[in-house]
Amino acid sequence: MFDVTVIEDPAAAAVSLDPVRARLLAELAAGPASAAMLAPKVGLPRQKVNYHLKTLEKHGLVELAGERRKGNVTERLMRASAASYVISPGALGAVQPDPERDRDRLSAHWLIALAARLLRDMGALLTGAAKARKRLATFALDGEVRFASAADRAAFVAELTQGVEGLVRKYHAADAADGRDHRLVIALHPKVRDEEPRLPTSDQELTE
Repeated sequence: MFDVTVIEDPAAAAVSLDPVRARLLAELAAGPASAAMLAPKVGLPRQKVNYHLKTLEKHGLVELAGERRKGNVTERLMRASAASYVISPGALGAVQPDPERDRDRLSAHWLIALAARLLRDMGALLTGAAKARKRLATFALDGEVRFASAADRAAFVAELTQGVEGLVRKYHAADAADGRDHRLVIALHPKVRDEEPRLPTSDQELTE
């Protein structure tokens, strides 16, 4: 079982978004189970669960983990093909975000488009690496920084840009015949608060 699988096929994406099938995927990510075992957990007849499982299996979202004999019936034990799933923007076809459309370093929309391309590209690379049975060479850096002021944030961005551009100039080998191109994406954005402040609901609250 993979930790994360990127869903690239539009039909598979539609299947995974169905609430019942998403619940079945969550149950099967915890361990193998049969339609009869899952039925009481999702509140559906075994036959209906079996129908959903076959649909998920058709799109590669679940797979056969084994079989067991129960009375005169042989039960198929299914498991999720991954612990979690994410849908590639490529599944949206022509309406997927395009970072080449408006290259604005200070635009949140451009940042989303970059993230979408990163997700799409990683999905394609993971698929290729799995078929070739090769390990994919990647690197990620994640951290947090608190700025005392907007001026400090601007200064940080300027120094970061200068530093990264210097490294790119140092290591970029445009004429290396056996080299391989890599894409570098660095993002900086406000941290999402765990709980946003509740909006006032009365005139009294508005004036307090």
